[in-house]
Amino acid sequence: MWFVQKNDTTGRGADVFYIVSTWEKDWTTADGVLCHYADVYNAAHRADMNREISRIAAYMGEGNDFYSPYYRHMTIEMWATQNEDTVNKYVALAMDDVRAAFQEFQRRRNPRRPFVLAGFSQGGRAVVELLKTMPADLHRYLVAAYVLGYKVTPDDVAATTNIRAAQDSTDTGVTVCYNSVSDVRYVKPIVSAPCAMCINPVNWRTDATPAVLDDTVTVSVSPEHRVLVVRGYSGAEYRPILGFLNVGDFHGAEPWLYQECLRRNIQARVRAYHNKR
Repeated sequence: MWFVQKNDTTGRGADVFYIVSTWEKDWTTADGVLCHYADVYNAAHRADMNREISRIAAYMGEGNDFYSPYYRHMTIEMWATQNEDTVNKYVALAMDDVRAAFQEFQRRRNPRRPFVLAGFSQGGRAVVELLKTMPADLHRYLVAAYVLGYKVTPDDVAATTNIRAAQDSTDTGVTVCYNSVSDVRYVKPIVSAPCAMCINPVNWRTDATPAVLDDTVTVSVSPEHRVLVVRGYSGAEYRPILGFLNVGDFHGAEPWLYQECLRRNIQARVRAYHNKR
């Protein structure tokens, strides 16, 4: 039930715990039961998750030991209700799996090694939930938590001292959060509002200073809405998801549009963590 790569050959890396996003739609069992969760015993469902996990491992796992569990993530139809009560009800089983996997991750690793938490979309939500209940003696080893394509609400921040917004490219023990849209009118509350923080993964600023990505794409923070406004990028390679995501927003692109920036940043934060010790 795990994707694992051991890439830290120097002892100067970190352990990465990555939580995959939503891949499955509602499906029916052989005896006619409608399921709202991925089936981790289904090889096809694991293969779907693996498509994302393996690509993430290629850059987050560089020089690090990388762990990612297959889990019973909630299906896209439940997200498409865009109803927080429905999401909270059906995401509970997924979080049971994530919490159990995180405990196993801690059991397997050297408890004194630094670690990185990261997740995309539903996985980003799971990162927020793990931070809320993380003991202080474990949080001290956190390099950073990356919440990609999901919100960190004011209530989340108020619930724990473990969530502290990243302010630059090398602060540690912090939370990195962003959501990308073509215009602020496309902010989608179910994934990106209200949000208490946003940092630009291209220039690592939290103000509106724009940054240029790949020579043609401009990325800037909207301080008011706490999202990234992206110009010069169509996102056409990502088809709309049930008519509510990838429509004016760039939800599907969050881990990939900035992947070289994230690759360099994870390495920089891990170095900064070791240098402080």
